[in-house]
Amino acid sequence: MCRWLAYSGSPIMLEELLYKPEHSLIDQSLHARMGVETTNGDGFGIGWYPADHGEPDRVAEPAVVRGTGPAWSDRNLRELAHCVRSPMFVAHIRASTGTAVQQTNCHPFRYGPWLWMHNGAIHDFPRLKRDLMLAVDPSLYPSIEGSTDSELMFHLALTFGLRDDVPGAVERMAGFVEGTAARHGVTEPLQMTVAVSEGTQLWAFRYSSGRASRSLFFSTSVQALRALHPDNPVLRRASEETRIIVSEPLGDLPGAWNPVPESSYAVVREGHDSIRAFRPQIGAR
Repeated sequence: MCRWLAYSGSPIMLEELLYKPEHSLIDQSLHARMGVETTNGDGFGIGWYPADHGEPDRVAEPAVVRGTGPAWSDRNLRELAHCVRSPMFVAHIRASTGTAVQQTNCHPFRYGPWLWMHNGAIHDFPRLKRDLMLAVDPSLYPSIEGSTDSELMFHLALTFGLRDDVPGAVERMAGFVEGTAARHGVTEPLQMTVAVSEGTQLWAFRYSSGRASRSLFFSTSVQALRALHPDNPVLRRASEETRIIVSEPLGDLPGAWNPVPESSYAVVREGHDSIRAFRPQIGAR
C-alpha cells in the first residue's frame, strides 16, 4: 500500500521531515517497517500551503507536485524540499494496489483549497467502481483525472458534503462504499487511513471494515516532549502548535509517537486538538 505524513505548525522546510529524520518518509519509501510492502516506489506527491497562506491577497489553493518514479531517487523532489517552507503540508509515497503508475494516480489529490491522500484500498474495486462512480455529483465528475479508488473516495466525500462537514462527509462516504459492497456480496471492503486539509485544519482518519486498520500515529505535544527531552535541539525550535501525523514513526525518540485508535479520527487546529470516534453512516446517498 502506501506511507504518508501530514504536518501542521510553524513554517518549516519540507526536507526537515521528508529527508532529515532517522526514519524519514524518504527512508520509508525503501525501508517501510509497518506497511504491507517494504518498498513504496510507485510514485510520490507533496501538497503544501504557502507560508503566507491566509493573507487577504493570497489564493487559497495549495501547490501540488507529483511524480511517477520512486521518491528515494528523485532529484527534483530533493531540490524542492530544500527550498520550500510551509506551515502545513502533506506528503505521500505510493505502492500501487493495482491501478496504473501514472501522475494522475499519485497522491495528494486537490480540489480548490482541499487536499486528500489515502493509504489502503477498496477491496474488489473493479466490481464496485461503476456504482461508486455514478454516485459522484455531476459537477464534480470532470475533476476526476485518474483511475484510483483513492481519488474516487475523495470525490464521493466532496459529493457528501466535505466542504461543510469533513467528518460527516467521510463517514457518509465510508458508509456508501460499505453499502455498495454489501449489495455486490463483497465483505470487508474498506481499508483506509486518510488525511484531509483545507489549509487551516487537518483531519486524519483510521478505519477499516474488518477493524484491522493500517498503522497511523500522531506526535506528542511539543510541550510534553520538551519536558521529556530538554536537551533536544529540534524540540527547542518547534512551536507548541506543531503536530505531525504519520503512517509510521519518523524515529525512535521515546514518548514521541502515539497510535491513532482503531475506528477514530484526529482533528488538528490552532489551539485545539482532539480524537473522536469514526462511525460510517450506512445508507448514505
